[in-house]
Amino acid sequence: MIEQLLPEYVACADTFEADAPAGTLYPEEAELVARSVDRRRHEFAAVRACARRAMAALGLPPTPVLRGHRGAPLWPEGIVGSMTHCEGYRAAVLARASEVRALGIDAEPDEALPADVWEAISLPSERRRIGPVAGGAAPHWDRLLFSAKESVFKTWYPLTGIELDFDEAEVEFRRGEGTWHRGTFTAQLLRTAPGIPGSFEGRWLVQDGFAVTAIALPHVPRVPPEGDRTAGSTGPTVR
Repeated sequence: MIEQLLPEYVACADTFEADAPAGTLYPEEAELVARSVDRRRHEFAAVRACARRAMAALGLPPTPVLRGHRGAPLWPEGIVGSMTHCEGYRAAVLARASEVRALGIDAEPDEALPADVWEAISLPSERRRIGPVAGGAAPHWDRLLFSAKESVFKTWYPLTGIELDFDEAEVEFRRGEGTWHRGTFTAQLLRTAPGIPGSFEGRWLVQDGFAVTAIALPHVPRVPPEGDRTAGSTGPTVR
């Protein structure tokens, strides 16, 4: 599913399986979750199994995926990537740093956010645009907003080492032509950092009960060639 949102040069792997096969963790990875509950260990192993499938797709040998500050995954030298997991879905994406500057993905259940969470993660401008339809019939725009901001943060943090708050990015969605279930979004960054563009462009999809978002930040603005699997998502702004 995640591959629908990213260019061909990004290696994507995902699974809808609840548990990873036994033996998929390296000892140093297993140590990170040795005291966690079974559910946490399973999702930790499953998303790393996805990461190693993505490594193989890039022609890389399998390696442990350890954690840095705030749990950020540590990738092999010259590789950028992102991982996500929620109940029933796990995914990992990788690319060569020579081709992509940063990646950020997130998956959430396509369900309404609790009202207090919606207020906490959204700006007044975002509530004006999508508030009337947030939490209504699928897609749930409030949950999609949460996912998009998570993708923004995962893209931003490896570049800056600075944590970004929910009120430091303003997201505006566009629907794909003729559909309510996929499209693009722009995230205006309300915090600056040297060498970081003022906005990120991403894509979103609601499918099989999940809201999924992804950002592939290029080194320079890129015009998708004919046949690029991510081209062609245009449409009206969600208001």
